[in-house]
Amino acid sequence: MALSYSLRLIRLHACWPVSLKQASLSTAPDEDCKQVAGRNEATRKRWTKEKKPRQDRSFPGLESSWEERLTNVATPLWRFPYEEQLKVKSESQKKVLQTLASRLRELGTDKLEITQKPDGLCCPLRSIVPSPVINGYRNKSTFSVNQGPDGNPKTVGLYVGTGRARNIVCVRANHLENMPEKHKQVAQCYEEFLQQSPLDPCLLFHQGGHWRELTVRTNSSGHVMAIITFHPQDLSQDELCNQKALLKEFFTCGPGAVCNLTSLYFQESIMTRSSHQQSPYQLLYGEPYIFEEVLGLKFRISPDAFFQINTAGAEVLYQTVRKLSRADKNTVLLDICCGTGAIGLSLAHQASKVVGVEVVEQAVEDARWNAAFNGISNCEFHSGKAETVLPQFLMSREDDRLLVAVVNPSRAGLHYHVVRAIRNCEAIRTLIYVSCKPEGEAMRNFLE
Repeated sequence: MALSYSLRLIRLHACWPVSLKQASLSTAPDEDCKQVAGRNEATRKRWTKEKKPRQDRSFPGLESSWEERLTNVATPLWRFPYEEQLKVKSESQKKVLQTLASRLRELGTDKLEITQKPDGLCCPLRSIVPSPVINGYRNKSTFSVNQGPDGNPKTVGLYVGTGRARNIVCVRANHLENMPEKHKQVAQCYEEFLQQSPLDPCLLFHQGGHWRELTVRTNSSGHVMAIITFHPQDLSQDELCNQKALLKEFFTCGPGAVCNLTSLYFQESIMTRSSHQQSPYQLLYGEPYIFEEVLGLKFRISPDAFFQINTAGAEVLYQTVRKLSRADKNTVLLDICCGTGAIGLSLAHQASKVVGVEVVEQAVEDARWNAAFNGISNCEFHSGKAETVLPQFLMSREDDRLLVAVVNPSRAGLHYHVVRAIRNCEAIRTLIYVSCKPEGEAMRNFLE
C-alpha cells in the first residue's frame, strides 16, 4: 500500500530583523520580555530597521528557475492532478513487485507459485488508498543553511544539487504547497535572525561556522516546536549561553514572536546527526512536548521521536494495518521499530498483548507515556536495537499464542539478524512490512 500526496505551488515571503545585543536566559519568558521592552531606543531600532535589498551576486535572474528545480526535487509529481499522481504511484509499485519477482527467480525460486503470476507480480497489488489531506500535510520539516541562488550564505531552505557534485544550492521553500505556512514562517524568521548574527553558518565542519539546520514540528491544534542545531566549535560556555539567550529573545520577545512557538529547542552537535543521548536537546522556552491525536488516541511527541509525516494519512495507514493484521485476543502483536508506539497502540484493543521495540530511548519513553495516558495496559515497550531485543524476546517467550509482526523501519531497512529472528519464529504467522521506499533497502529485506 502507498499513501499519496498532492504537491503543488504557492508563494509567500516575509522578513523579520533580529537583535544582536547581549542577552541572558531565564525561566520566565514574560519577565524576559519586560526586560527587553525596557531597553533603550537604539536597541529597539536594531530590531525594526529597514533591511537593505540583497544584491543577486551568483545566479542573476534565475529565482523562478531555482524554485522550479526545488519543486521537481521535493515534489516530483506536482504538475499532475492528484488522481493522475495515484496512477503514477500505482505503476511504480507494480514495477517494484515485478522486480521482486525477477529477483526471486534469479535466486532459484522460479518454481514457487508466488513468481508465476501472469502479470509478472509476485503477489496481488491492491488499489492505492488516497490521503484525506493533500496540501500542507507535513507535520515536520527540516531546513538547511547554505548558499542560496543569490549567493547569500545564510539562506534557510532545501537543497538542490549534491555534495558529491559540489553544486549544492539552498533554495527557500516558500512555494512548496505540501509544507504548512507555519513551517515556512519559522524558516523565514530563522533566516532573518541569521542575517543579523555575527556568527557564520556551518557549511562544512572543518571550515568552522556555527549555525546549522532548523527542524519545525507542528500538530493539528496549531502548536509549534522549533529545533535549531548549532556547532559549538571552540566557543566558551559563556559565549554559547549568550547565543542561546539571543535566540530565545528573538523568538519570544522580538520579531520571531510572530511564530508563536510552543517549544524552542537548541542542540549543540559536532556530528551530522546526533541523538538526544549523544547531544541533549536543550529546552530554551516553552513546553517540552507537543501532542497529536490519531484514531482517538493522544500521542506525546518529543524533539527526535519518529511520527508519520502526514497525520491524516497515518490514520488511513494504521486502519489498513489493523485490517491486514487480523489480530485477536489470542494474538500477540510485535511492533518492531515502533517509534512512539502509534501502530501498536492503535491495535492494542484487538490484540491480547503488544510488544514494541525501538532504538530511540526518548521515543520509547513517549510510547510508555502514550500507553499510560490512553489507559492502555496490555502494551510493553523495549529500548534497544531490534536485532538485539527481538531475538531475546522470541527465545524467552513461554506461551503458545500466535504472533503478528509489524515492522516499520527507516529507509535503511531491517538488520539481517532481525529478519532471521522473524523467519526462525514459527509462531509468527503474519508479517506486515511498512515502507516509505520499497525499491530501496526494503527490497533486500523482502528477498531475505
